[in-house]
Amino acid sequence: MEDQLTAHLDRGWDLAQKGDAAGAIACAKRALEIDPQSPEVHNLMGFASALDGDAEEALDHYRQAIAFDETYFEAMLNAAEVMIAPLADYEGAITQIEEALDYAETDEEIADCILLKVDAFTAKGDYEEAKRAMKMLPEGPFDTPSYLFLIGRAWYELGQLDKAAPLIEQAAKADPSSADTQYYLGLVRDEQGDTRGATEALLRSRALDSMRPPPAWAPNPDAFAAIVKTGIEKLDRVLSRYVRQAEVYVVDLPGAEFVVDGVDPRALLVLDAPPGEEGAPPRVRIFVYQRNMERAAGSLEALDAELAAALEREVTAVFLEGQKPDKSQLN
Repeated sequence: MEDQLTAHLDRGWDLAQKGDAAGAIACAKRALEIDPQSPEVHNLMGFASALDGDAEEALDHYRQAIAFDETYFEAMLNAAEVMIAPLADYEGAITQIEEALDYAETDEEIADCILLKVDAFTAKGDYEEAKRAMKMLPEGPFDTPSYLFLIGRAWYELGQLDKAAPLIEQAAKADPSSADTQYYLGLVRDEQGDTRGATEALLRSRALDSMRPPPAWAPNPDAFAAIVKTGIEKLDRVLSRYVRQAEVYVVDLPGAEFVVDGVDPRALLVLDAPPGEEGAPPRVRIFVYQRNMERAAGSLEALDAELAAALEREVTAVFLEGQKPDKSQLN
């Protein structure tokens, strides 16, 4: 039986790492039939459930894993991660991370805890606490590209460009296939005034993002288009009048040519309103980027709220605040 349990666990993690949530869940369920009190099985079930977009189910299984093994460091961090996003339970995440810190032994494990804590403080807007947490990071050295990137990203999000830039540059050289690293490299270079270098990095990020499979829970294009249509219809009356007759285009990601002209490759949507002929209303177009929206939402249930917030921000910026960005490349 032990061999069967191990086989299901190994197969489940292999499928999970490949993005096959349904396959990983099936393996975890078979493993649960063999040993319903296995913390390792509940940790796998939690990970697979999170991959499938069910954060509440994931958290339940992580908590069961910890209940069966109160020293289960990995399950603690996994639980904290889903609490931060998409559940937005930042205080709960911080408490869970503090508990995990009691069991952290290596510099890498301590760094994992601190970086997650920084994510939680940053997400709740407590940047001073996030900066204080960064001071608790072990000195390292951290030669693994993932740590270089995560520490660099944390410094960037805290406005410390001088500390972020060398780490992100180093991480990008060590692992040029990381879409997240290339994206932040583009942001760093843009702030440094290196427009060409920023564009090249952002284009690489977009290309790498385009090769990622959609999340297991992602709606098909027609279903997502229906979500977008409903989201526009539900806009506040003051805002909806500006986009009631808009042309709506749903695609996976911004086009490479748009990125070259300054559109963020991870933009959720772009609203374009070039002036029409004299006396005619402007021609309004909304470009909605499904893969980026899914990344931001983290689950099918959160898509509506993420779309609504993005629409409200963009319509307000373009029509009510006079902050319309230069998107002449869309004309």
